[in-house]
Amino acid sequence: MKSALQEIVQHLKRKRVDYADARFVDLEEETVGARNGVVETNSRSRSRGIGVRVLWKGSWGFASTSDLADLAVADRALEVAQATARASAPAAKLAPVEPAKASWKTPCKIDPFSVPLSKKIALLASVSEALKKGKRIRSGGASYSAYRTRKIFVSTEGALIEQDITECGAGAVATAVGDGGMQTRSYPNSHRGDFVTGGWEHVEAMRMMDHVERVRDEADQLLSAPDLPEGNYDLILWGPQLALQVHESCGHPIEADRVLGTEQSLAGGSFLQPDKLGKFRYGSEYVTISLDGTIPGGLGSYGFDDEGVPTARGPVIDAGIFVGYLTSRETAAKLKLKPNGAMRADSWSRMPLIRMMNISLEPGSWETDELLADSDGAILCDINKSWSIDDRRLNFQFGCEAAWQIKGGKKAKLFRNPIYSGMTPQFWNSCDAVCSRPHWRVWGVPNCGKGVPGQVARVGHGAAPSRFRKVKMGASK
Repeated sequence: MKSALQEIVQHLKRKRVDYADARFVDLEEETVGARNGVVETNSRSRSRGIGVRVLWKGSWGFASTSDLADLAVADRALEVAQATARASAPAAKLAPVEPAKASWKTPCKIDPFSVPLSKKIALLASVSEALKKGKRIRSGGASYSAYRTRKIFVSTEGALIEQDITECGAGAVATAVGDGGMQTRSYPNSHRGDFVTGGWEHVEAMRMMDHVERVRDEADQLLSAPDLPEGNYDLILWGPQLALQVHESCGHPIEADRVLGTEQSLAGGSFLQPDKLGKFRYGSEYVTISLDGTIPGGLGSYGFDDEGVPTARGPVIDAGIFVGYLTSRETAAKLKLKPNGAMRADSWSRMPLIRMMNISLEPGSWETDELLADSDGAILCDINKSWSIDDRRLNFQFGCEAAWQIKGGKKAKLFRNPIYSGMTPQFWNSCDAVCSRPHWRVWGVPNCGKGVPGQVARVGHGAAPSRFRKVKMGASK
């Protein structure tokens, strides 16, 4: 495909376009799921095609094709750009980057697509069947998914980049029914589990069967647990829930296209406007949040984005102060910043958007035992159940699967249906403790939605257990 892509961009170069790039994508996906010991889902798909972007007199055009011999896709993209230019939209300019000639491949010990289907089914069926054996468990489920994305990127500036990205993950969930209600417990996370850039070795390392008894017992116990009484509590968020908190109340607000109003059609804009950059206190001194597409195994790790910009590492919140955005080449030029490799599309048929890579709360200095011992009466919330946040990413409410009150440095009374709410800056300013590197890990989120038509990105969030003071809490009804 390299010669075909190079032919496309050379053709457009002769048309005197401002800029153009051509991207070949070959995407394989596999999903296997089981419920109560029976295979429920078994799918495998492959999609290949070419997407072409053209910048003409400051206006964008895009066209795509699944016919790999259809080089006329270049002229269709140009026609769209020329039509857009007649609408007199503000002229786009691109921040400069060094055209790369490079390749990047996910480190992967066990290719998930080479693992026999029978082995995957046996694992998921046995886990789901074991989960169902709980006293009041109505349903036990287990699932696995893998993705392989092969890309070739060529631009009129001379870039030629090849990437081979493998992503893999799994999860399990028990659903208990009784006492007029229903409760769930998940492992290792809700919303399909936990994912990495890597191979089947990640699924094996989860040791899902080892956690079956605890998961089903906690689901059963939640049926009889009381609702969390309303009040202001010191709140401890465990890693999986804190990862989603970072995602919704920091990751999305720093997307520069939301900030500048060019992508607000799904979930709105951002309160982190350019006048706040370098000045606004987003959180306490204990809050440092970084973007980093280089973390080994992070679900938001890759070599280059879909503009040919290398992935980066840098702060977005530095000791509580807001200092950075996720940018494209166009938004970086508008904001007078350096592009940081955040433009990605979920297929060859879509234009890239600004997407998160790994957005992480950096580790602090506390040990988890010390934090629990110092937090008598606090409420510990674990694993997300629901979320809601306004279209500026300010007011939010999250529901979790389970909560425990801390007594004597340990989890004590169990509560069901916990929710907590707040406003983003006030919440992060109430953070006074973050646990240390040994307790920190990157959680993979495989279902981040954005754009119309909708696109789904797979992103990562590093987090360690952290404490927030006097948070409004209660129970969902």
